[in-house]
Amino acid sequence: MAKSKRGKALWKIPTRSRGTCPICNATRIKLLYDIVNEEGENLKVCKRCQKHKI
Repeated sequence: MAKSKRGKALWKIPTRSRGTCPICNATRIKLLYDIVNEEGENLKVCKRCQKHKI
């Protein structure tokens, strides 16, 4: 049986949490992970870039 509630919280986020990753410039990708850059700003990045140190 399918899990009907999986990912349901994403529907409440604007643009369903999709955009362009600021690190790898991948477009229309889910930006779910927060990292902090050198200036102390929080950035939303994709799953592939969540371990990058910037």
